[in-house]
Amino acid sequence: MGNQTKRTKFYNEKLAGLKSVSLEEAVGVLKSLDVGLPAAIKPIKMDQTIELAVRLGVDPRQADQLVRGSIILPHGIGKTQRVVVFAQGANLEAAEAAGADAVGGKDLADKIKAGWLDFDVAIASPDMMGVVGPLGRVLGPRGLMPSPRAGTVTQDVANAVKEYKAGKVEFRVDAGGNVHCRVGKMSFEADQLVENIRAMLKFLESLRPSSSKGNYVRNIAISSTMGPGIAIAI
Repeated sequence: MGNQTKRTKFYNEKLAGLKSVSLEEAVGVLKSLDVGLPAAIKPIKMDQTIELAVRLGVDPRQADQLVRGSIILPHGIGKTQRVVVFAQGANLEAAEAAGADAVGGKDLADKIKAGWLDFDVAIASPDMMGVVGPLGRVLGPRGLMPSPRAGTVTQDVANAVKEYKAGKVEFRVDAGGNVHCRVGKMSFEADQLVENIRAMLKFLESLRPSSSKGNYVRNIAISSTMGPGIAIAI
């Protein structure tokens, strides 16, 4: 029996009979599973990412129900994000000074077209969208396309770089009405994860489309990179 199968069996046994629980309990369970996992079947040592999944009562096919946005979580996400910026002139210099990992124009676009995607966030000043636009087929499916709504198309590129370096995260509802968002690391204190998740849920609630009917938040769960999902009571 492989380690993955053994881990799944361990999780199933520990979660048997567990239904949806409070946010605090869910975080506690997730952390206890990581601590209690037998050393022989633990994955390689890593600080697992904690992800929040929320199923919303929206129809993503309707433009006015396409829930998306970005947020700086109270305790960040435990990762220094790699940020690239499409800019020129004074904006280019400002982005470099703010700590961007790569800055450029057509040269940067050509590098990405050639297959380079070693970054987490792409930011662009408005005057560079003529260069960035053709990259939609490459960046769009990966959730990396700069967008005014997400705050990644902006004249203030320096501030955008600082925010994303500080742990700002983007999210967008998928075709099934689900939103997935990183909310921290397993090494975070339980109360830090709870505060990050509460902040995200509160922000999602503020984005409820006026045309959304019925229950807006349908299901909530949290999971770790290698662990199971834990349902949270609404």
